[in-house]
Amino acid sequence: METTPAMGRRQAIALGGGAALATTAMAGCATTGDGGGGGTTAASSSPTTGEQVCVLSPEVTEGPYYLDGQLVREDITEGKQGFPLELAVTVVDYADGCAPLAGENVAVEIWHCDAWGYYSGYTEASPGGQVPAEDGEGDEDSFLRGVQPVDGEGTARFRTIVPGWYSPRVTHIHLKVHTEGEVDTTYEGGTTVHTGQLLFSDAFCAEVAEREPYSEHVLELTAIEEDQVYREAQSAEGDPDSMVVTPAPVTEGTPEDGYTLAVVVGVTPEESASGGGGGMAGGGGPGDGAPEGATPPEQP
Repeated sequence: METTPAMGRRQAIALGGGAALATTAMAGCATTGDGGGGGTTAASSSPTTGEQVCVLSPEVTEGPYYLDGQLVREDITEGKQGFPLELAVTVVDYADGCAPLAGENVAVEIWHCDAWGYYSGYTEASPGGQVPAEDGEGDEDSFLRGVQPVDGEGTARFRTIVPGWYSPRVTHIHLKVHTEGEVDTTYEGGTTVHTGQLLFSDAFCAEVAEREPYSEHVLELTAIEEDQVYREAQSAEGDPDSMVVTPAPVTEGTPEDGYTLAVVVGVTPEESASGGGGGMAGGGGPGDGAPEGATPPEQP
């Protein structure tokens, strides 16, 4: 297989979804050439072409709901209702042939809304449409947020739920990659080397929206092509479709048993913005698209 030509810094990485793709997405890099210093390609498949690619993840806004100082933990559910989701995020270094970016001070941070579109820290903000009141499960400042250091293969794993949605966004998960910080009960200091989002496919969103508890939120779905972050990737001349993921059900035809999703995130640590591991660095400030009543928190 020929090495895929390098793409621009803000262009997209291929994302692999579900158990069927987990082996591929977690495989790291595949060496090409004569075996003596040949080129490499990340062993993850493009959802549009199926080809092996080695590209960078798109840098996009962190949005208006980022909260600093989240707990280092694998399970971020805190009792929130919704379909279970096992998420594996493998970080690779694009500048080093997409080799896994491992080390005790490398960590992945994720955050997302609950099944009805509420974010912890912003439970008074309306997700739009006809929606029940936030259910009060979990800590109102930390549910569905967490940080995990990567293992020796550059992979961080989380147990969470499939997110819901809010106006005017498609269902999504936010993520950051941090390096050189200190891992304790929280992740402190260091540098944020990537800020991105995973966007869930239209077909997957439509399937989930028909089932409880998601169906209790009566709000028209936003199509991927109308999503502001998808369009942001387009304007950066990236491949926005490579941001789109489709989790795979653990049991075929039974979403209630949960889903799995494996993704690969390509970063260039030496080109990242400097700043604290929990701060605004690397992803820009709050973006548009916040539910009514949302106010960004003060940042240190």
